[in-house]
Amino acid sequence: MKVLSIVSQKGGVGKSLLSVNLATTAANSRETILGVDLEPQASSANWGDLREDDNDKLTIQSAQHSRLPKVLDSAKKSGATFVIIDTAPHSESAALSAIRAADFVIIPCRPAFFDIQSVATTIDLANISKKKASIVLNAVPPLGPMGDEAEAALKELGAEVAPVRIHQRVAFVHAQKSGKAALEYDAEGKATQEIKDLYRWIKRKMP
Repeated sequence: MKVLSIVSQKGGVGKSLLSVNLATTAANSRETILGVDLEPQASSANWGDLREDDNDKLTIQSAQHSRLPKVLDSAKKSGATFVIIDTAPHSESAALSAIRAADFVIIPCRPAFFDIQSVATTIDLANISKKKASIVLNAVPPLGPMGDEAEAALKELGAEVAPVRIHQRVAFVHAQKSGKAALEYDAEGKATQEIKDLYRWIKRKMP
């Protein structure tokens, strides 16, 4: 069983969006997925409640970070092959729990000044835990230089930046309203392709 943690100490960077879309893509790739939502607002779990289909390959549950080891142990015994942990912002203890449990960590970052500045804290937590982590640029405008400028600024911090960017796409917005992922809303769309590319890259990065 592999564990991916999506962590950022800043809110509004798209952790839940990446979590549910990666989970759906993994389930579509014949993984048995557990999404663990450590966020008090339970954004990922609420999205799961909206879903109309009963997909036994994809389960999302809320949990407190203190119970994460027990949740993961139960998931392994139940046959889960891939776990995605969605974390809360502004909670160092929850972030550390998720990072320590992970085989790989991704840090979503929007291409904006305050988001870029906040990344260093999460990188430090991953380094303290001796875990591999990479930044994923999220909500990047499809046109203009913001993505390239943000990547250059992040690399100056010494951070690894994923080669796949997730852009602002209306498919993400429309899909979330009905408990769907981009893959289920528009299987051939650009949003779906970007998430698939990111998922494949993450799988290659995992030990």
